[in-house]
Amino acid sequence: MKELEKTRLSVATIESEMLEMPQAECSVVHTFGPGLYIRELFMQAGIIAIGHHQKFDHMNIFLKGKVLMLNDDGTKTELSAPMMFVGKPGRKIGYVIEDVTWLNVYSTNETDIETLEATYLTKSKACEEKRIKLDHTSEIEDYKDFLIEFNVTEDEARNQAENKDDQIPMPYGSYKVGVFKSDIEGRGVFATARIEPGEILAPARLGDKRTPIGRYTNHSHKPNAKMEFYNGDIYLVATTGISGCQGGRLGDEITTDYRDNIKLLGDKSCQQLQRQ
Repeated sequence: MKELEKTRLSVATIESEMLEMPQAECSVVHTFGPGLYIRELFMQAGIIAIGHHQKFDHMNIFLKGKVLMLNDDGTKTELSAPMMFVGKPGRKIGYVIEDVTWLNVYSTNETDIETLEATYLTKSKACEEKRIKLDHTSEIEDYKDFLIEFNVTEDEARNQAENKDDQIPMPYGSYKVGVFKSDIEGRGVFATARIEPGEILAPARLGDKRTPIGRYTNHSHKPNAKMEFYNGDIYLVATTGISGCQGGRLGDEITTDYRDNIKLLGDKSCQQLQRQ
């Protein structure tokens, strides 16, 4: 038991020192299926990675690569893909010898990533405290100007956004984005993996129903994405390159200009406000 506590202390010490260094890209893709959530992690050779604390036993599918793991008990294990195994609760350090693709598999019908992470993972306080906060004053002020331009009060916009009658969960599929707490307003949509310009990110509206992407994408006068029609539905599409997760930190928040959304939606615009 003493050796286990020493290892945990060592992990915390290493993490604290590593958080002061430039963070490596660690892209995460989220896939949902019937009763299933897959968290797919990509890491490049040469990096040292410290995983979040896993709360429960869970299935691991190691698809690609080779990694040297430091276990909770202080032992080391070299893992080479392909392989499958049940991972135990705990936190580990790994040195990536060859580029890695690693899947954590969970049995659940939940599709909200923030809820899933709170359920299955414990993120360290040190990592949370190192979250970079940006000044979003210009976005907030421009949103107020937007409301004035379209003669809509903030209460009207909020009431429409919080109307649950037209909201649906995320459909089955794979996504490089998730909804998390935002410094712009309430919750927002964030990249968890690198996104290229023109890449379709996720559905925002299917038929007459809003997905969490349509519900929570925040406004900016300098957006990095836009809404577009595809086969009668509305999707969120990147307009610039967007950074994904680095270390244990989220990538960039994904925003649109609500003025462009209004133009897209035409005469129904005032019924489609997505503000939180």
